[in-house]
Amino acid sequence: MMPDLAALESYGAQRGLLLRLQIGGLGGLKTLRVGAARREGDRMLLLGELKGWSIPIGSGLQLDTMRVQGTQTQGVGNLIWAATFAWALEQTPCRRAQILAIRDNEQQHRKLLRYFRKLGFRPSRELGAGLFDLPLRIVWGGPGLLMMADCAEGYAVSIRRLGF
Repeated sequence: MMPDLAALESYGAQRGLLLRLQIGGLGGLKTLRVGAARREGDRMLLLGELKGWSIPIGSGLQLDTMRVQGTQTQGVGNLIWAATFAWALEQTPCRRAQILAIRDNEQQHRKLLRYFRKLGFRPSRELGAGLFDLPLRIVWGGPGLLMMADCAEGYAVSIRRLGF
């Protein structure tokens, strides 16, 4: 049996991590922020976060910013991805997620492509300089390759990497 969000929070806590999801929005639009932090004395140190939003359709999960920072972050990214996909599967009708491998510079773009592919994301469409791409470039913040993933597949990959 695959772990749910509560099990993922417990998993993180056993490793000294605080996993939290912050959900907002109005109506069908939901904003999402998933964060993982570690207590350092009397303060919390943010180790990683993912931001995105969803609309209530099968391909409605749009992921924007994924960042892991600092030292001692082993497994933080996988925990954040697992929680993101678990939330989508448990609490939304979204079954596919979309993310942009932004093309700020070519080396970073190649790293993003490798990273996202390992999570199950596949190329969907190139965002370039075309007139029809302008609205999407404004939403995503620049040109790049839009990639799509099955939430259940991304969840399974993340859970497996965590050792479940």
